[in-house]
Amino acid sequence: MRQKKTLSQILRRLEAALLAAGTLWIAAVTAGSDTAAAAVSALAEALPERMLRWELGDLWTAGGLSPAAALAIGESPLLLAAREDVTERWTLERQEPPEEDGETQAPTVVPVEETPVEPAAPLAADNGVPAKTLIPTDPSGYTICGRVYISNSTAHELSISELQKPFAAALGESEPQVLILHTHGSEAYTPVPGTEGIVWSGDYRTTDYRYNVVRVGDEMAEVLGEAGISVLHDRTLYDYPNYTGAYDRALAAIQTYLEKYPSIRFVLDVHRDAIEDGQGNQYKAVSEVEGVGIPAQMSLVMGSDGSGLEHPNWLENLRLAAAVQQDVLEHYPTLMRPVLLRNSRYNQHATTGSLLLEVGAAGNSPEEAVLAGRLFAERLAAVLTEKGEKDGEEPAGEAERGTKEREAAS
Repeated sequence: MRQKKTLSQILRRLEAALLAAGTLWIAAVTAGSDTAAAAVSALAEALPERMLRWELGDLWTAGGLSPAAALAIGESPLLLAAREDVTERWTLERQEPPEEDGETQAPTVVPVEETPVEPAAPLAADNGVPAKTLIPTDPSGYTICGRVYISNSTAHELSISELQKPFAAALGESEPQVLILHTHGSEAYTPVPGTEGIVWSGDYRTTDYRYNVVRVGDEMAEVLGEAGISVLHDRTLYDYPNYTGAYDRALAAIQTYLEKYPSIRFVLDVHRDAIEDGQGNQYKAVSEVEGVGIPAQMSLVMGSDGSGLEHPNWLENLRLAAAVQQDVLEHYPTLMRPVLLRNSRYNQHATTGSLLLEVGAAGNSPEEAVLAGRLFAERLAAVLTEKGEKDGEEPAGEAERGTKEREAAS
């Protein structure tokens, strides 16, 4: 009898607690309502959302699953036996959503250890942003392949011998051979003080092609074309007016291009980085090149299958990145920051010749970024041409060479 009484008391207390919680929630939802009708309307809007969140497990979870899911699994011995595996997979999927849902931030290169060095030479077109040259000084945390430092944030173990094997992608005879695009095309640079006529669409973002990464793509396309490599440059701003979903839109475009132009072997997604000091102030990364100037430093961000999305040939892309970076650093020792290998794939599963290149940072001037893009494109052309010669492939005829561009709507 005493046990029944105790149970009854617990149930009454539970009911009271639930009633109190419900009352507080109703009060919070209707706090801004001036009339009873407005309060009822607010409840009608909020209740379905709360019920759905409870059902999906966003409102409260039990052992990694929503209460609704836990109750459903408990009703079936077969499902109950697999609960641990289901919970683990469900939790992992929620921790790292598929990139097709739209990445909300641009990839930011943060190597394990880089020491800022003050540039000795005066800066051309100085925009007033503090300048640093970022170089790795401690091999700890890196995979080092020749001159190439790789910061690996995936679970994959990298083999130096595997990285040094020839990359698979090669120039063909048909055109176009290279696609340049910009998933985050509105990413912009900092012009010199007093520059007028710029319309900013966000923090360090603009649709003005004179000051965003599309201008860098223009320069790279011109350089590759001069080297006899046919380029298609897509100048579409896939991150404007909506930033979210830019990778989805860019992937759809890449797939369309590959279907229309099967000759495309290389896809370059050109971005820019954003680098801040400990106080949140922007600074720019530069590299002194004697006899040339002071271009922005660059970095290659390479994807993998670490997120669980299909990307079987990520190592081929990484081999390409390592080969190109090795060549660039042989000519310009501080122009490239360490390669960053990440779990996300950044649409690089589309080809075995895909690279994501970050040219400079938001603090760099447009001139510094354009010079960097030119130097990178020159070395990329040399690497791809040499690969074609070694493979015994003749490049496309001079008469048919050139650069094809698809202009984006302003």
